[in-house]
Parts: sequence; structure tokens; C-alpha cells
Amino acid sequence: MFTQLETQTLEYPESDGEPMAETGIHVTIITLFLTMLRTYFRRRDDVYVSANMFLYYREGNPNKKLAPDLFVVFGVSSDERRTWKNWEEGKAPDIIFEFTSKSTWDEDLGSKKGLYEWMGVKEYFLFDPLHEYLQPALQGFRLTPNGEHNPDGKYTPIPTGNMGELTSIQLGLAFRMEGDELRLFELETGEPLLPPLELAEVLEQETAARQSLETELAQLKAELARLKGKE
Repeated sequence: MFTQLETQTLEYPESDGEPMAETGIHVTIITLFLTMLRTYFRRRDDVYVSANMFLYYREGNPNKKLAPDLFVVFGVSSDERRTWKNWEEGKAPDIIFEFTSKSTWDEDLGSKKGLYEWMGVKEYFLFDPLHEYLQPALQGFRLTPNGEHNPDGKYTPIPTGNMGELTSIQLGLAFRMEGDELRLFELETGEPLLPPLELAEVLEQETAARQSLETELAQLKAELARLKGKE
């Protein structure tokens, strides 16, 4: 047990000065998925989505940390954090994504996978955007019960669907390859999650349509008022 003084003097760094990703492709895809998932959950204040943040998993030992490429947590505040500490938040992330690279793919499939399983991360997805290190390039694991000796569960591969997709029960989304690109789709509607530029165009079109409708309604009201004045 740590004393109050020991707990107060321990430092949990927010950065190690290393770059956030292996290549520009990795930076782009992490930013893309972060934006899409934050937009998807924008109306909920009990979902936290973040990327490349230090995740500390053992109180009192700042060396016990990871920096997942992307993670999602349910049942917590959506307010921003500087770091994630499992013991302070009361839980580990529910979903973690790793976008593998030459220097990380074996760790992503090895020690990280084991740690995420041990922490109770319910779903773990890996994607190789360069299609060079993972076969298949998209892989997913789900925590399933494993008896009394491991009540928190054990990772089993998520089965591939009819269209080659992997489903996330936690997110309510499907991940499907279209050519070399990884796309996200809503399970209920089948609608794709739009990348930021496409989403901005749709929102701009919706705003223009709404403004046009409001103008037409104002003109109609004015016409009705004019006709009423003639009665």
C-alpha cells in the first residue's frame, strides 16, 4: 500500500518526446479514425475517445504504461485528460486500436495483446495500413469468459463476416476493407462513417438546405400575412 506522500510525489509523465506514429500514413489514419469516432459519439457525454495518450495500468509504478494508438471508453466523462490511469478512472478502456508498423507489429500481437487481455479491454483491433506486416491486415479479438480460473476472460479472434468485415459489439460498428482502405459502418443502418472532409461537405449541404427551407417558410408566412390583411 502506498502512503499519501508517496502517491503525491510520484510523477506520471504525459509525453516521452517520441513522435506519435511511425509514418505519415499512420499519423493520417489515427487522426482520421479519432475524428470519425469522436464525431460518431459527439452527442454522448459518457464516452471518451482519445489517441496516443499514456495509459498507466499499475498505481505506484509510472514505468507500467502503454500508449495505444486509439482507444474508446464507455461510462466515463467525455472531458479531456492528460493521461489515463486505470485506477483513477475505475476501469481500462473498452476498445483499443493499434495501427501496426515495422517496429510495432510483433509487440502489438504479443506483449501488448497480453496486457490488454489482462487489463480487461473488451475488444482489441489491429490494422496494418501498409499491408506489409499482418496477414490478414485487419484482425480483431474479443474478451470471452474462460472459466473460474480466468473469470475476466481470454481473447478469442473475432470471426469474419460474409463481406469480410469484423464487427465491434461495443461500438456498434463494422470494419470492412474496401480496396486497401479500412472503412467503418454502422451495424444497425449499414451507413458508413464519413471521413472529415466528406462529413464537412454533408453538413454544409444540410446547413444550406435548412437555411433555404427557413427562407421559404419566412416567405410563406409573409405571404399568408399579406393575404390575411386583404380580408
